[in-house]
Amino acid sequence: MKIVLVITGLSIGGAETQVCSIADKLYEFGNDVTLIYLNGDKEVSPINKGVDVIALNMKKTPLGLLSALKHCRDILKKINPDVLHSHMIHANIFSRLLHITLPIPMVISTAHNANEGGRLRMLTYRLTNSLANVSTNVSAEALQSFIEKKAMRADSSTVVYNGIDTEKFVYNQDSRETFRKELRLSDNDFLFLTVGRFTEQKDYPNLLKAFAEVHADNANVKLAIVGKGDLKQSIEDIINHLGLKNSVYLLGPRNDVEQLMSACDCFVLASKYEGFGLVVAEAMSSQRVVIGTDCGGVKEVIGNQGFLVETKDHIALAKAMQEAINLDLDQRKYMGLKARQRILDKYSLNATVNTWLKLYKDKKHG
Repeated sequence: MKIVLVITGLSIGGAETQVCSIADKLYEFGNDVTLIYLNGDKEVSPINKGVDVIALNMKKTPLGLLSALKHCRDILKKINPDVLHSHMIHANIFSRLLHITLPIPMVISTAHNANEGGRLRMLTYRLTNSLANVSTNVSAEALQSFIEKKAMRADSSTVVYNGIDTEKFVYNQDSRETFRKELRLSDNDFLFLTVGRFTEQKDYPNLLKAFAEVHADNANVKLAIVGKGDLKQSIEDIINHLGLKNSVYLLGPRNDVEQLMSACDCFVLASKYEGFGLVVAEAMSSQRVVIGTDCGGVKEVIGNQGFLVETKDHIALAKAMQEAINLDLDQRKYMGLKARQRILDKYSLNATVNTWLKLYKDKKHG
């Protein structure tokens, strides 16, 4: 099968990493796979060199859009794909516009969040819905949010969960020792880890206020943050204001998150909203105790195998963090094993890609 994946960009992020993993697995399963991205730097990429990666370098102007549409149309005419599968709002609308002039058998649009923008973006989704054979989102809650906003139709949309590479995200004692040494942590230090862009969505102020509450009673607790973004300076200001400079590590963007997972004692996500909560699932696959806010698909991912708290409530988050600290080693190990089993059972990458392949061949949508 000839499959073309289209995504807005390939910066470091959950959706971008997921699409690269899907591209690799689709190729591994014997498909001809091309990955096209609209603009930006290529910070992540499929591992398999058999996946053709093409940059459109689209300029953010009306003329730039038209030029990119023509360029991509020429590429697709040569490939003659069976499936055009786009991810994230800009790529979704872009691919739907391409479908006007190209007879592609199956066009799929995938959103990766419960919130992909305001009313104008939701209206754009609604007006172009008929140009996609099927639309998907990464959790039941995220999909329902889109349906309520009339950005997706219940009769032509479905949930396809993100898939976790459980061979990549697995606990490794050597990685734990290496990275804890890098951070100069002792065996008595308790390390929280979070991963995500420095954006309003991830609600770092809430996390840092919760961490400050916990730190006041636990001198040996630390927090490592992986990510980058426009709000970095304001986050640094909060860290300094709360007197946490010596206990919070800003690690920047990293390509070795799967190894860092092993180094932490608990993974925490404090987001205001999410689609799936990919990093939570990755942490669970790595046998970590996890804490997440009840937003998007995070509740669906965690189930009963972790701590779930309300969004924007730093007191509730601090309480959960303290409960994680209070667990003994055996309890942490048991929770980690149960968390990994949940991911193996429900959210493996193989299962997700098999779901995509079935959807690609679904005649009732094609």
